[in-house]
Amino acid sequence: MDREALRMVCSREFWRMAVLWTVSLLYSYILLFFLRRGAPVPRRRPMPEPDDDAARRRRPVCVITGATSGLGKAAAAALAREGFHVVLAGRSSQLLSETVQEIRDQQPDAHLEAFQVDLSSYKSIKKFETSLNQWIKDSNMEHSIQLLVNNAGILAKSYRITEDGLDEMIQANYIGPFVLTNILLPLLKNSSTPSRVVNLTSFTHRCVSEINLSEKGLSGVRFGHWPARRSYLLASTYEYTKFCLLMFSYELHRQLHLSSGVSVIETIHAPRAADPGVVQTGIMRELPPCLSWLALSVLRLLNLLQQPDAGVDAVLDAALAPPEASGKYFFGGKGRTIRSSQLSYDVEVAKKLWAESLALFNELQNRVCVLRTS
Repeated sequence: MDREALRMVCSREFWRMAVLWTVSLLYSYILLFFLRRGAPVPRRRPMPEPDDDAARRRRPVCVITGATSGLGKAAAAALAREGFHVVLAGRSSQLLSETVQEIRDQQPDAHLEAFQVDLSSYKSIKKFETSLNQWIKDSNMEHSIQLLVNNAGILAKSYRITEDGLDEMIQANYIGPFVLTNILLPLLKNSSTPSRVVNLTSFTHRCVSEINLSEKGLSGVRFGHWPARRSYLLASTYEYTKFCLLMFSYELHRQLHLSSGVSVIETIHAPRAADPGVVQTGIMRELPPCLSWLALSVLRLLNLLQQPDAGVDAVLDAALAPPEASGKYFFGGKGRTIRSSQLSYDVEVAKKLWAESLALFNELQNRVCVLRTS
């Protein structure tokens, strides 16, 4: 074991991940198997259409972030099989090209498009929006999208500041998806069929017992600006981002219900959360290799580790569920849902989180406008 790994093993954050995360995962499975209420939510697949120009223009469009590996890649392949025109969004243009080619090798008739975007950069998200709108216009399709899957996320081992002045993990995991969703809402609302937003959260949100809703908390000051002798609170920050993303799902659900009125089931643009459990992805790539190997080995021994093709079931359940499943927390696949943490249902906290997130979103917009005019 090298010095970096030894230092991490001796930290509170390591034991937080080893103990609290495991307990949270097991608790979710207890809810799933013993306390679950209601029948599984059925999947509603896109209607098959004849393969002609008119049908291609009506083909539903799906945007997936973090689509070059792990769950994002598995979701892209699965939703392409379901008949979606899948827009793969990722940071690496090379990996995007490789992923598109790999899916096309398996599905020659898959409808795919790839765009480079970094969710930890507001300018990159705006550039993606412009490119996406132009592509839809050039393709002569309905100017809308039917599905947005906010899958991208990182587990950073150190505090890093983005070009927007924010903590990178908080921006990539929460602020970025919040910004992207709000920017793409006009396209989602413009759909002639019910559209939906799927946010990939995590059982680790259960470890959050309180939340700092100030602007400093959202930008990462609470978790990032520590004396040099102290390490970055990677576990706490990751939990915080997944908790915020979950509360964002619930508040977006409430706001869209209010704006849709009594015809909500017919017209709702339905957000829902998906928790795939523990899936073998590259999320732990920044951790010391020996610790990543140890964690995966223990989870595999406990039969809690899934491959992406299996873990993606909860994502597909959320993506293909009927509109009335809006606001549900999907976990475990097979259309099953459970309750998230008690704090995540606090409406007042959710409203305050939305207000603070929106204020930060507006600040990022204003900064870009000032830079353009200066």
